[in-house]
Amino acid sequence: MKTRSEFALGWKPLLAAMIGTACGASPVPFSSMPVVIGPIHDATGWDFKSISIGVTIYGIIASLTAPYVGSLADRYGVRKVALWSLFLFGVAFASMWIVPNNIWLFWAFWVVIGVIGIGSTPVTWSRAVSVWFDRNRGLALGLMLIGTSVAGIVVPLIAHWAVAAGGWRAAYPALALLPLCIALPVGLLWFREPHPEERPQTLADSSGALVGHTLAEAAREPRFWALIASIAIISIAYGGAHIHMSQMVQLHGFSKAESDATIAIVALGILAGRLIVGLLFDRLWAPGVAFVSLLLPALGCYLLMGQAESLTIVRAGAFLLGFAAGAESDVIAFMAARYFGLAHYGKIYGLLYMSFGIGSAISPVLYGSVRDATGNYDSMLAAAMLMFAIGGALLLTLGRYPETGAPDRAAEPQAA
Repeated sequence: MKTRSEFALGWKPLLAAMIGTACGASPVPFSSMPVVIGPIHDATGWDFKSISIGVTIYGIIASLTAPYVGSLADRYGVRKVALWSLFLFGVAFASMWIVPNNIWLFWAFWVVIGVIGIGSTPVTWSRAVSVWFDRNRGLALGLMLIGTSVAGIVVPLIAHWAVAAGGWRAAYPALALLPLCIALPVGLLWFREPHPEERPQTLADSSGALVGHTLAEAAREPRFWALIASIAIISIAYGGAHIHMSQMVQLHGFSKAESDATIAIVALGILAGRLIVGLLFDRLWAPGVAFVSLLLPALGCYLLMGQAESLTIVRAGAFLLGFAAGAESDVIAFMAARYFGLAHYGKIYGLLYMSFGIGSAISPVLYGSVRDATGNYDSMLAAAMLMFAIGGALLLTLGRYPETGAPDRAAEPQAA
C-alpha cells in the first residue's frame, strides 16, 4: 500500500496552526503596537519609552512562563493548552478597551496578557507541526509561521482603521476578533497532534514513543547555550526595530499613512524569510543557511539610518529586517527539534523562546530610549548591525546534526 505523504496527512493541523499563530499572542501585540504607539503618545502624553515598556512587560512575563507552558503541552497535549490560551488571550486583549489614562494600569493589563497568552504562540503550535512532519519539517514550520506574516499585513490595517474610527483603545477589541472568531473555531475543528500510527517513523523508538533529550540533557550541551545566546542577541537587534518602524520611517520625512504601510513591507520580508529559509533548512545545513540569512538585516539597518529621501530605500531596509525575523523564528523551532528531539520539545522550545521573548521585550525600550535621548534611532541601528553578525556567527558553532536528534532512551511524556 502506498504511504501517504506528510502533507496529505497533516495539512489540516498545519493550516489550523498557521491560523492560530497568526491570531495568537505572538504577532498581534507586536504588529499592532507600531500603529497605536503614536496615537497613545498623542492622547495620553506618555513618552515612547513608557509606552514601549508595556510590550516589554508582556514579553518578559510571557517568556518566563514559556518553559512551564511548554511542559504542560508535553504532558497534557498541545490542543488543550493552545486553544484555552487562544480564548483567554482574545478576552484579555479586548479588555484593553477599558484601560484608563494611567500608565500603571496600562502596564498591569500587559502583565495579564503575558501570563495567559503565551500558550497561543509557536511554543505550542510548533510542537504539533514538528510531530506531524520530519522530512519536510523546515518547510512545514515555515508555512506555519507564515501566520505571523499574515498578521503583519492584516493587523496594522485593522488597527489603523480602528484607531481612525474610535481612537487607540478601539484597536484592541477589533483585533481580539481574530483569535476569538477565526482561530479558535478552526482550531477546535482541525488542530490536534497525530496518533502514533500517523507519525513519521523516524521520530519514535521501537515502542512508538517519541525520542529526545530531556531539558537537563540539552542544557549540558554547549550548543544549547550557543543557540540561546544567538537567539537573544538577534531578538534584541530586531524586536525594537519592528515596534518603532512606523516612527522610524516618519523621521525620514514620510507621512504616517506611508509609515504604517511600511509595516506590511516588513511582513512581506518575514514571509520571504519563513519560506526561503524553511525550504533551505530541509536541504542544507541549517546553521550555515541561517548565518547567511542574518547578514541581510545588517544591510537593512544601514539603509534605515540617516535621512534617506527615497521611500524605496527605506522600505528595502524594512524588508530586510523582516527577513531576519522570518529566519530567526525558523531557527528556534527547527533547531530545537533537529538537535534535541521531540520527547520534551515543549519544555526545551519554551526555554529557547524565553531567550527570544526577553530579548524582544528589552529591545523596544532600548530603541525608545535612544529615540528619546538623540531624536533618532541611528545609534541603535548601528549596534543592531553588529548584533546580527554576531548572532548569526554563533549558530555556526552548533556542529553536525545528531543522527537521531535525540538519545533513544528518552521516553515521551504521557499525555492525559
